[in-house]
Amino acid sequence: MSRPLNSISLQHFVAVCEEGSISRAASREAMVASALSKRIAALEQEVGVPLLVRSRRGVQPTPAGEALLARSREILAALDQARAEINAFGQGVQGSVRVLASPSVLSEHLPDDIGRFLKQNPALRVSLDERLSPHIVRCLHEGAADLGVLWDRADLAGLHAVPYRSDHLSVAMAPDHPLAGKPSLRYADTLDQISIGVASGGLMDQLLRRQAALLGSLPLHRVQVSNMDAACRIAAAGLGLAVLPHEAAVSHASAACLALVPLSDPWAVRRFVIASRPEPLRSASARLLSKYLQTVALTAKPGEPAPPETVGKG
Repeated sequence: MSRPLNSISLQHFVAVCEEGSISRAASREAMVASALSKRIAALEQEVGVPLLVRSRRGVQPTPAGEALLARSREILAALDQARAEINAFGQGVQGSVRVLASPSVLSEHLPDDIGRFLKQNPALRVSLDERLSPHIVRCLHEGAADLGVLWDRADLAGLHAVPYRSDHLSVAMAPDHPLAGKPSLRYADTLDQISIGVASGGLMDQLLRRQAALLGSLPLHRVQVSNMDAACRIAAAGLGLAVLPHEAAVSHASAACLALVPLSDPWAVRRFVIASRPEPLRSASARLLSKYLQTVALTAKPGEPAPPETVGKG
């Protein structure tokens, strides 16, 4: 039976991959090169496959090594986070909650809501990380996170989910765009315009492509970007339209002159949920934070169509 991997071996392996050299990695890890080389050879023997390609110019990871490198970085980061959380208990912390949130949620109200919660509960510690919805769901099932805050279109089977906030999709564009003066727009009105794709393959991208297909069309993406901040800057420059959550676009576009016109389609209101494992598996701290976020959601205004506006005017 092979021995379990240990964090020291993974740390050494990451150093070798990042330095591209056994000698440079050995210097970084404060050990002699021969000892580090033996550690890497032992690691390859443990996993049963070559992890590095060695040449006169140095080393580089094999495909298996690339996979282990990615996992090793995740594991080492998680260990660092665990150490920080455990150390916090020695400084008076009495509970901790790990929260994963989708990019849209993080760009809107969740950070402020958690900030207010921590002011009322200073003995608790909350870690907050951004993940895509499928990853959030997987981590919740595996017990790697306490709470997930995400769009309710995700596959939440087997999880406990309660309503959180909502937002409303708007069309972001330059103020001089022909559609900028409209009080509202249907998605169909935008499909003959050059557009900006955001987070290709994500839930919102899938939604927009599905709605366009139902209308017998496809979005005319001139540019593909990974985040809303970039989409706002490109839209403000007049390079296309971007369908974005109004609540997030306002804050991301604070430095730009950007017109936002709400979509009137029924599906343009997105509802978010707080997801977790079933009740018996949740900690008291997770239940407390979840209840607080639910209370905030009940008192918050629903995601109503926002009036057309231009933000960031001088």
